[in-house]
Amino acid sequence: MKRSDFNIKEILKFLVGGGSAVLTDAGMYWLLQFLGMDLAVAKAISFICGSIVGFIINKLWTFEAKRFSFTEIIKYAILYACTALINTAVNSAVLYFINIQLLGFLCATGVSTVLNFFGQKFFVFRKAKQ
Repeated sequence: MKRSDFNIKEILKFLVGGGSAVLTDAGMYWLLQFLGMDLAVAKAISFICGSIVGFIINKLWTFEAKRFSFTEIIKYAILYACTALINTAVNSAVLYFINIQLLGFLCATGVSTVLNFFGQKFFVFRKAKQ
């Protein structure tokens, strides 16, 4: 990994894309609850909607992977399944050792954000060598 592999613009784009995904997730969750949907079903649907928004923004804007590949969708799903498990484990560990919910949430979110960035950059949307 070279220093030239990273640039601040790409990281900022990733954070904007992630923020957009979170806002989509939260907005859909709130809307579906308001419409009377079961909370677990509403959360599952809102998470999927947020994930789709994140995929599209990060694919086309952040990492500029213009060519469509079904493999990217599979890799993205695998990455997010893995980081969801890690997110849950970090949250649980912080709660076990420190028992501060906000700290657990922030640590878990921070770890999964970093892993998602690297996973998308070097696994999901990796650019072919020229």
